[in-house]
Amino acid sequence: MTQPGVLSTDARDAAIAAMTGAAGEPELDVLVVGGGVVGAGVALDAVTRGLAVGLLEQRDLASGTSSRSSKLIHGGLRYLEMMDFALVREALAERGLLLTRLAPHLVRPVPFLYPLTHPIWERGYVGSGLLLYDGMALAGPLLHGQGGMGLPRHRHLTRTAVARIAPDFRTDTITGAIQYYDAQVDDARLVLTIARTAARHGAHLATRIRVTGFLREGERVVGVTARDLEHGTDHEIRAKTVVNAAGVWTDEIQEMVGGRGALHVQASKGIHLVVPRDRIRSESGFIVRTEKSVLFVIPWGRHWIIGTTDTPWSYDLAHPAASRADIEYVLDHVNAILREPLGHEDVEGVYAGLRPLLSGESEPTSKISREHTVVTPVPGLVMIAGGKLTTYRVMARDAVDAAAHSLRTTTDLFLQESITDRVRLLGAEGYETRSNQRVLLARRCGLHVARIDHLLHRYGGLIDELLALIGSRRALAEPLEGADDYLAAEVVYAVTHEGARHLDDVLARRTRISIETFDRGVSAAPGVARLMAAELGWSPARTQEEIDHYLRRVEAERLSQQMLTDAEADQVRLKVADIV
Repeated sequence: MTQPGVLSTDARDAAIAAMTGAAGEPELDVLVVGGGVVGAGVALDAVTRGLAVGLLEQRDLASGTSSRSSKLIHGGLRYLEMMDFALVREALAERGLLLTRLAPHLVRPVPFLYPLTHPIWERGYVGSGLLLYDGMALAGPLLHGQGGMGLPRHRHLTRTAVARIAPDFRTDTITGAIQYYDAQVDDARLVLTIARTAARHGAHLATRIRVTGFLREGERVVGVTARDLEHGTDHEIRAKTVVNAAGVWTDEIQEMVGGRGALHVQASKGIHLVVPRDRIRSESGFIVRTEKSVLFVIPWGRHWIIGTTDTPWSYDLAHPAASRADIEYVLDHVNAILREPLGHEDVEGVYAGLRPLLSGESEPTSKISREHTVVTPVPGLVMIAGGKLTTYRVMARDAVDAAAHSLRTTTDLFLQESITDRVRLLGAEGYETRSNQRVLLARRCGLHVARIDHLLHRYGGLIDELLALIGSRRALAEPLEGADDYLAAEVVYAVTHEGARHLDDVLARRTRISIETFDRGVSAAPGVARLMAAELGWSPARTQEEIDHYLRRVEAERLSQQMLTDAEADQVRLKVADIV
């Protein structure tokens, strides 16, 4: 019997048995296809309404778009200028919920400077926009029965004040700035935590399961056929309703069911650079307009994340590649605002993600709305696409609401209203208490307080499980060789509790070693693989295969980032296929 909310190898086997009926479980009410933030959110929303829920992901949780974002939980300040007030209001309400109730251990405030280049009128124009932004943020929590918006209000700064806060920011071309606050999150960890919360409440989750087709009874979809990529076995999984939350794979899923359908999703590539924190002296992030969109310089622990681009992508969806042209575009734009320019040698990590944008055939991706749409192209199938990380919970709610009609026609089950605005994510419970006890915890376990802070911000109240692991195996308190921001215990916990099955899962998503070290995790790979091998029973040959695959992946990504065009970068990156 596996512990609810634990994503172990045994839990995966049990989930597959439950979804296929081999364990005697009743047929699923809802089967979710896609393990990104929306899919995990749908699973959580559905299971907390009393439905029998399963989720299938063809790779790892958050392996696509949901681990490659700007890692911001924000209202979308630039959408105010587009007069998209409803989208901003909705996103700010969700930001407040995540900050103050649902995931305070994962989501935290981050300050930004909005530089002003024109005297008088611009300060009034931008200031009034931020006044509205803060006002909307305050209204959202009040609607959900909360007090305050969880963040400081914006403030106006002179050029001298900007120079004090950000010594490396060029102030010769600005008249001052306005500092405002949004929030940030480790996007992959957010997805994992939502998925584990869904599992804690009874959802069945299985990764490395690819949907290969749909089961039909007449026109109605009644489930899927799927292949277990780990074991090479095929399964039929029946469900009263299938919810497709496959993001940029939406068109492919629609083709499986018989045509392009009601949605067209255009993939837009956004790339980000990661550089050491000491390369830019500043106590605040920046947001700067570009000719196409905006440039973010975002504090990220001991690093900065700089991005992004917004360009159409028509190549491989699983492994979007950043080209040299992309990297130089970002460097050129950030260097325009810095006293000391950044070079290629300053870049620790590069990652590229694809936004699933709902689009007309001729719209440029930078103009396409981030709003989402839910459709039911055939009975028994709900499809959701569009949206943004911040509003995942609203998207999930709308998808399950759309599934209600199918459920009413196939069962007498009464669908409850969504309650996910009150369901705290795993780790939120006990976080405040453990934060207050941080010094005491450090004394008890022999770790530095900074290590306790690190664990609190990643696991929240679940820190007790990490500390218990360290208490039973003292060697797991040691930092990882080649990535000393992380402890060995975190690798073991990733395997035993967080569903990590391959080296890439740990280095790229359970931790962010692949983008936070200059060697992209190469020196950490052997030690991490050995820790995983001990938990997963890998042979020496299998362990070496995992290491070799990761090294080839890193080399392919580095080579792709030297290519000038998307086509060349894609061709080089695809020389290394997935390990399964």
